Amino acid sequence: MELTLGSGADGAAAIVTVVGEVDVYSAPALGDRIDALLADGRKWVVVDLDRVDFIDSTGIGVLVAGLNRLRSAGGRLDLAGPSNRVVKLLRITNLDEVFSLYSSVEEAVASTDDGPDVTDDTGPN
Repeated sequence: MELTLGSGADGAAAIVTVVGEVDVYSAPALGDRIDALLADGRKWVVVDLDRVDFIDSTGIGVLVAGLNRLRSAGGRLDLAGPSNRVVKLLRITNLDEVFSLYSSVEEAVASTDDGPDVTDDTGPN
């Protein structure tokens, strides 16, 4: 299945909706989308994985790299709606300790965890 990316916003959070498979061929597009949001001044990215059928190590690497870039800029990257298969992969690699995982985008946006202050200074959405 081909990868489809969508973008939106909910308050301070930039939402990246991912549909399909995130693999060695398609993962760079996800990384580019995260980088573009950061370049636009977004400090909080929620990656919606609810409709991801498959993610490989390259896809996981892109998410880790995006997380690192956002954290370096004082921001955060959260994962929403990961399937059981994705959660299992994150647990095996101990990345469930690194990422904030939420069952839905709505839950992620409503979160008040100990993440950095990500006030929306990008203007109206």
